[in-house]
Amino acid sequence: MAQQVLGWAGSRRLLRVLRDIMKGGGTAQERLDQIVRLIAQDMVAEVCSVYVMRAGEVLELFATQGLKPEAVHTTRLRNGEGLVGNIALNARPLRLADAQNHPDFAYRPETGEDPFQSLMGVPILRDGRVLGVLVIQNATQRNYAEEEQETLETVAMVLAELVASGELVSAEESQSDTAALLPVRLPAIVLNDGLGLGRVVLHERGIVIRQTVAEDPEAEHDRLRAAVAEMHSALDELMRQANLAATGGEHEEVLASYRMFAEDRGWLNRIREAVNGGLTAEAAVQKVQNDTRARMAEVRDPYIRERLSDLDDLVNRLLHHLTGGDGGSASDQLPDDIVLLARTLGPAELLDYDRERLRAVVLEEGSPTAHVAVVARALDIPVLGRCRGALAEARAGDEALVDGDTGQFLLRPAESVRDSFAESMAARARRSALYAETRDQPPVTRDGTRINLFMNAGLLVDLPQLDESGADGIGLYRTEVPFMVRREFPDVAAQTRLYRRVLEQTGDKPVVFRTLDVGGDKALPYWRGSEEENPAMGWRALRIGLDRPVILRHQLRALLRAAAGRELRIMFPMVTEVAELARARTLVELERGRARKRGEDLPSAIRVGAMMEVPGLLWQLPQLFQTADFVAVGSNDLFQYVFASDRGNPRLARRYDPLSPPGLRLLLELSQAARDAGVDLSVCGEMAGQPIDALALVGCGLRNLSMAPRAVPAVRATVRSLDLPPLARLVQQLAEAHDHSVRERLRGYARDRGIVI
Repeated sequence: MAQQVLGWAGSRRLLRVLRDIMKGGGTAQERLDQIVRLIAQDMVAEVCSVYVMRAGEVLELFATQGLKPEAVHTTRLRNGEGLVGNIALNARPLRLADAQNHPDFAYRPETGEDPFQSLMGVPILRDGRVLGVLVIQNATQRNYAEEEQETLETVAMVLAELVASGELVSAEESQSDTAALLPVRLPAIVLNDGLGLGRVVLHERGIVIRQTVAEDPEAEHDRLRAAVAEMHSALDELMRQANLAATGGEHEEVLASYRMFAEDRGWLNRIREAVNGGLTAEAAVQKVQNDTRARMAEVRDPYIRERLSDLDDLVNRLLHHLTGGDGGSASDQLPDDIVLLARTLGPAELLDYDRERLRAVVLEEGSPTAHVAVVARALDIPVLGRCRGALAEARAGDEALVDGDTGQFLLRPAESVRDSFAESMAARARRSALYAETRDQPPVTRDGTRINLFMNAGLLVDLPQLDESGADGIGLYRTEVPFMVRREFPDVAAQTRLYRRVLEQTGDKPVVFRTLDVGGDKALPYWRGSEEENPAMGWRALRIGLDRPVILRHQLRALLRAAAGRELRIMFPMVTEVAELARARTLVELERGRARKRGEDLPSAIRVGAMMEVPGLLWQLPQLFQTADFVAVGSNDLFQYVFASDRGNPRLARRYDPLSPPGLRLLLELSQAARDAGVDLSVCGEMAGQPIDALALVGCGLRNLSMAPRAVPAVRATVRSLDLPPLARLVQQLAEAHDHSVRERLRGYARDRGIVI
């Protein structure tokens, strides 16, 4: 503790002098020159240098004490080049006693840095962006202490405000007037489907911190306590006004967990410690967030990384309360049709915007498990994620089109493209009207064949759509979603309550519960597995359940209790071989026997199914259909593995098509084998919800399709407009073709026959 107090004292002394320099006269360059001289003197370093990020991701030496003066504004490094570039690229500090033997060391003779052996550098960060790098060097080997790194990081915060002020580098230097006029089309993944047209609004989190050094630490602590209390009250009011809790969905849990995050003691204690170190409350909040971002940069777990968006949101709100703002968006100054563009977005930030004017959201990061995606689905707002380069290409006020059906973001579209998109939106509206008219009509083909249309769900908020869509039941209930939004593993009682609510809300319609499917890209925040090179084919889903049978048995126990007196359908994911399904069925029987001995009410019947996702099962079909009561094709994973094509990679999004001869042949043979065995076969992947894909599936012999709720009306209209016998003959022919894809041939067939697609 004494060492920490000593560190705080040194940090405060340095910050006080820096404050005087920042307040003094002279140009920004002159102040920067003074700062590097001061840091070198105070930290006993022969060299102190500041590199600033310029347009094109180039780091330019802007000031130095100890290197050759003529290198200033001459030496430039690419982002990632040398040790300085390494710090900028990874947004992580480096402490090296022998820098010249580091593999990333790059010698620049014009700087005269030959004699300097040790190096410590930290990124200059603001709002998660790297603005530059601050470096000190020594001629002898020096083992820099962690306290020295913390001091340098604190100083870098002061420099961040100087760089961000625009006094050193013009904010306009990286903008090209010519580029701003050109249309741009960027690929993305769909987090929530739909179409949106409007003007770009750049989501701004950044607040300029005018004072970083505290005059009175106790006064700063008082300001921090007051701002935290105000933020908590404002969050409660925001969520009350949003009125999302009325449906009792999992987005309520999302917002509740977000609210709990705002009270996290560890986070608040780190901020208080930074205030003790001599920073103002605002600077302390920003420093803690910079530190958190740096640590999180190395975390591969997508769920954990998504929680950083929630923390960014909270930091922004707390800074607004500290600086006298309200933490919300100036909606009255925004356009009537908003296409919101952000790197990441927290769930409460989405609620800041007027839902009547918000047309779509585009994120540079984001995943389907992001809290903002959960809330957006409840609000029916189209959302795209992983749209790389969107922030670099877009300007506030740009016209933008968001295609949440195909995963496309279009900026500054040509008039013809805009007109075509508007027609698509109008056609979508007409289709919606048609779907509403046929909502209560059964999905029966013109020749009288009944096709069962189920919906996929994973949130309680999805369940009202069962009646709204007219679906026949729930063909896939993803039980892992409630696990992923909680702070701890739910016990048997909590799971039982959830599953019982699902069954109560679905009435007499069937529900297929898929057991816990985590691992891979779906991680639990409270359960850390080991890092895997290929998590999609790693320790996940049923593999975890069989290796950790207590977890699976607890879930089965909860399902049996919740389904007392009615039929229970359980489906196991990622079944790789029939032996795994047999082991899973044994666990079901063990739990049923346990419940019977304890005198508990049992389900009236239990049906056990398997997900067909792993191609290896295709060579065990007779044994599979003897062991399973039903089988569901998970088309997303199955075709990903069949074609060795990562479905999350935008470059491969259209490289392979399930509607190709090999895809159709696989489905035809699988469907025939299921019919011969008398086992129900369904498809519950994305294919089932696309009208043209559903057309092919029905032609292949599938009679059970499960899809997103909003896709049910469209597929119903497709089914009701087709004649099955000629379609089946066409699909047989297409399966023998040599085409890369038969999608357009199916589309042409549908147009010629008047089939609604």
